Amino acid sequence: MNEKKQTGGSLLKGLSEGAVFAIALGAAVGWGAFVLPYSWLTTSGWLGVLVGFAIGGGLIAVIAVNYAVVIKALPVAGGGVAFALSALGRVHGFISGWCLALAYSGIAALNGSAIALVFRHAFPSLMMQGELYVIAGWSVYWPEIIVSSFAIVVFGLINMKGIRVSGGVQLLACIVMLAAVVALFFATIFCALPGGLRLAPPTPTGVDMWSAVVTIVAFAPWAYVGFDTVPQTAAEFNFSPRRAFALLMWGIGAATAIYVAMAMATAFAAADSLEPWAHEVWPTASVISHLIGPIGDIIMIIAVAMGVLTGLNGFYVAASRVLLVMGRAKMVPEFFAWVSRKQGVPYVGILAVMFLCLIAPWFGRQALLWVVDMTSVGIAVTYFYTSYCSYRIGRFGFVPGMAEKIPASIVAAIFGVIGCINSVGFLALLLIPAFPGALRVESLVALCVWFIAGVAVLGFRWRSFYGQPGEQLHDAVFGSLQSGDG
Repeated sequence: MNEKKQTGGSLLKGLSEGAVFAIALGAAVGWGAFVLPYSWLTTSGWLGVLVGFAIGGGLIAVIAVNYAVVIKALPVAGGGVAFALSALGRVHGFISGWCLALAYSGIAALNGSAIALVFRHAFPSLMMQGELYVIAGWSVYWPEIIVSSFAIVVFGLINMKGIRVSGGVQLLACIVMLAAVVALFFATIFCALPGGLRLAPPTPTGVDMWSAVVTIVAFAPWAYVGFDTVPQTAAEFNFSPRRAFALLMWGIGAATAIYVAMAMATAFAAADSLEPWAHEVWPTASVISHLIGPIGDIIMIIAVAMGVLTGLNGFYVAASRVLLVMGRAKMVPEFFAWVSRKQGVPYVGILAVMFLCLIAPWFGRQALLWVVDMTSVGIAVTYFYTSYCSYRIGRFGFVPGMAEKIPASIVAAIFGVIGCINSVGFLALLLIPAFPGALRVESLVALCVWFIAGVAVLGFRWRSFYGQPGEQLHDAVFGSLQSGDG
């Protein structure tokens, strides 16, 4: 079945290498690199953060190798959904899609709410008025809802303009963010040098090195989620999919460098005590501005604003493409597969993400964090599916959906197996209560609700999804590899 008959339009190949790198990096970093370093230092210490991110980044890099293998073989929209469908069949394709759709939409919503956090820090008297209610200890103010909602709508409209526009905005914002991080890192070193670069103990008092490192490693699926937005847009590359490997590696490397640089900048600024800033709204910014002055506050606001905007934009792109391929496969209503003729974007998916994000600010940031924390489980599941698909490509040189068979590769097969093991390890760190990084009860409850909702949706769509012939499903998801239509 021809895509144009299905959707009215087709995706445009408008993404440059720079834009794809910016989408991967901006989505992976988001707001966390600028808001969370203080929390990391209090739970893991500066040495635990360094070792944890080195290990976590390395484990994610192995999975990224598998993404590169599969992107090269299956450069289609939807990424992980198509990969799971190809390697393991329909139910697994739905599971992967359900995981990714909620994870990407949830993190986009979290970035939207983080914009209000930036304004709360910069203009507290303006933002912290007109309290509506308190949820889980977090006060919800109407100015914050307005600011978050405005940003969500603006970036929804930017994505409606087409992938070239959203990719260009992403690249510009990433350049500004990288410049801000470099400025903050070297400014804190320069200002701390007269005091001898004093640091707090390498791990917090009473916390052993194992616990400190494992807490950060368990955070890795969430910290790096976003590099996997690259396969969601593979059908829109204006360059060879073979370049995906380098872009993925550069994205993960740059994200690791940003996380470590911001954590160490905070450690240098705090010197030998983190305690004085424990009750600040944004302790990371407060610590740094205390050392380098008001200019530090300004640069931090610029950095986190760019991180938030790149995260919001990147996950808009990724979530809408996941919904697109789920619509093509009839996992969700077919109107999610509609693509605008002029701009070549899945506009129904973009509007759906916008709607979900606009709900989030009304629930308060703490409740939203419970939901977003559990999305790490879904991301780890999709890492497993991609790694398994890579293993099958390496082992047999072919999976359903590929345009042609390729030579088998023992290296790809080995990386696939290691990626599967890494993914299971991430799941264990998140779900086994004995591990320091295990999900809280609230997040586990949200995970159960998510699972039940997924079962309900699959049951509702069962007849449409399973009733279509395999050839029709194959053509809807992978047909572009033969037709050249993205």
